[in-house]
Amino acid sequence: VQLQASGGGLVQAGGSLRLSCTASGRTFSSLGMGWFRQAPGKEREFVAAITGSGRSTYIADSVKGRFTISRDNAKNTMSLQMNSLTPDDAAVYYCAAALRVVEPRMARSYDYWGQGTQVTVSS
Repeated sequence: VQLQASGGGLVQAGGSLRLSCTASGRTFSSLGMGWFRQAPGKEREFVAAITGSGRSTYIADSVKGRFTISRDNAKNTMSLQMNSLTPDDAAVYYCAAALRVVEPRMARSYDYWGQGTQVTVSS
């Protein structure tokens, strides 16, 4: 499975960005998908996840109410809509795919990782 994340960039605090992750190499609807982020000097942390069907989603408390995860299985794409961004949201965002998700909030559940896309938030 190959994952390509895009959509990062520089945004002012309070602004919005939409990240996308395109997958290839396997039937997309069979993959559980997730977003994680890592800021300099910090450990990688869970942001959001979505099941293969899209019926269930999981959102980290730190972004709940501001971020929304979605997927379009017809387009092999997962998205993360990020609103009301703060400097604390600045990080490299990684998309990940899992053949079988046991713990969607845990990085160890995921088998494949994209290259990451940088999100910078100016105050």
